Amino acid sequence: MNDNTPASQSRIDFFPAPDGNIRVQVRFVDETAWLTQKLMADLFQVSVPTINEHLRNIFADRELVEEAVIRNFRITASDGKEYLTKHYSLDSIIAVGYRVRSSVGVQFRRWATQRLREFMVKGFTMDDERLMNPGGWDHFDELLERIRAIRASEKRFYQKIKDLFAQTSADYDGSSETAHNFFKTIQNKMLYAITGKTAAQIVVERANAAAPNMGLTSFKGAVARKGDVLTSKNYLQQDELSRLDRLVTMFLDHAEDRAEKRQRITMQEWVGIADRFLEFNEWQVLTNAGTVSRLQAEEHAHGEYRTFDNARRQRELEQAEIEAERDFEELVKGVEGRKP
Repeated sequence: MNDNTPASQSRIDFFPAPDGNIRVQVRFVDETAWLTQKLMADLFQVSVPTINEHLRNIFADRELVEEAVIRNFRITASDGKEYLTKHYSLDSIIAVGYRVRSSVGVQFRRWATQRLREFMVKGFTMDDERLMNPGGWDHFDELLERIRAIRASEKRFYQKIKDLFAQTSADYDGSSETAHNFFKTIQNKMLYAITGKTAAQIVVERANAAAPNMGLTSFKGAVARKGDVLTSKNYLQQDELSRLDRLVTMFLDHAEDRAEKRQRITMQEWVGIADRFLEFNEWQVLTNAGTVSRLQAEEHAHGEYRTFDNARRQRELEQAEIEAERDFEELVKGVEGRKP
């Protein structure tokens, strides 16, 4: 595939080696790195024919599909002329790295295995130096956005609330029911600050059997299920989710700062702290239980889901009948075509 796509190029550290980091000139296109065979040879400190042999074996074994990992880019040669030259994607580079026989190849595999082990144990791996000193693309904002989303997820938020109570609340008895009720109160305040609605109001106003995916913007699996329709966050738009994640993160930072002071405060005082935090940051403050109950939200959401699910099943049945009829017609045509 020939490509004239604009590409950023930078000299980056691929992985550490005993005598210093391995550095090569990398072409970045479509969110991946591309190297020529010559640059791969420089990277792993072997000959170009060796790289070529490994690539042929990788494609022969169907480890990678050749057409998917090769692109032709124009490069300027030493004679000043431009030539179309094959480049290989990051998937190819990694595959070669696990096959090449050289001291650098061994170092690469050790480094890659360590990164994989870290990911399997911790659930993440990070290049601290690159994040502190971005040489090309800076993905730090994306990283922060993902961290905020994880930190603001219901399970992590709930666990942090329980931890804070255990450290600071003078009247917290250790029961999960107490923590759960307070968590719902704080969660409602955060949702109201962003949307002007409580969790129950969001469900009642946005759960709609006639809307695509019943109005849900997020759900588990390939299709919306009954278990998804009572979670208010599942109905939020992306801009609302981003603001909510930032707000929850800000509140947790504020609450943790309070907790570090080791001040013993009551549960009701914690509610007041949340209100003052929202007011100080110029967000709407929920001062009542809202106009819609949890039971009303549940009845509405489940009723809408029954209508939505019945309509979906009917569409699937009709589609199956259409496909069966088409298959039968094709079969008849085939039989008639074989008649003498």
